[in-house]
Amino acid sequence: MSSQPVRPTALQPSSSGRNWLRQHRADLLTGLDHLSSSFGRIEAWGQDLAERLVSGQRLLVAGNGGSAAEAQHLTAELVGRFEGERVPLAAIALHAETSSLSAIVNDYGQDEMFARQVAAHGRPGDVLLCLSTSGASANVLVAARRARELGLTTWALTGRAPNPLAALCDDALAVPSVSTSAVQEIHLVVAHTLCAVLDAHIAAGGTRVRRTGSRTAGANA
Repeated sequence: MSSQPVRPTALQPSSSGRNWLRQHRADLLTGLDHLSSSFGRIEAWGQDLAERLVSGQRLLVAGNGGSAAEAQHLTAELVGRFEGERVPLAAIALHAETSSLSAIVNDYGQDEMFARQVAAHGRPGDVLLCLSTSGASANVLVAARRARELGLTTWALTGRAPNPLAALCDDALAVPSVSTSAVQEIHLVVAHTLCAVLDAHIAAGGTRVRRTGSRTAGANA
């Protein structure tokens, strides 16, 4: 018997993984094509958001699981920065304040976990952005209804339409990709595009109000 060590055979690429990647790529392209055709809506949202946030209003964002991660990614870009310097902007991911969140769920139930925070933080003229790949998350739907009752503007990022959240909100962008993972990744592209539009609008002096420690009227005032 040979005393030579047995060499492991080279690992072969997983055919199932390769097939998944091929299908996922096609699913992403479907979503990206839809974004390209829907750019007018994203541009309108970004410019509107720039006007509101620079004027001192705020963005609230709600989502569960992967959508919560997307929500916090977006608010970090606004409170911090995206690709260039600008004033910090008020944006709150409603899942991120864990003590309040757990207290609300404990005392009022999970359907109130975002809605009660909307009532606490939201003011007329603020925006609630709702993320749900299914468009049917109960706690997000309750938050959207509460926001509308309180005079907030409601926008939705969802998966394929029709779905309850898209129908409930003032405006919606429904991604036609099939898989949850592809929809979530396209939502991140939407978030980054919103930031790019918002930053460009602010940099071009398109906003009517500037904040530099205190409110001042107009870029040229």
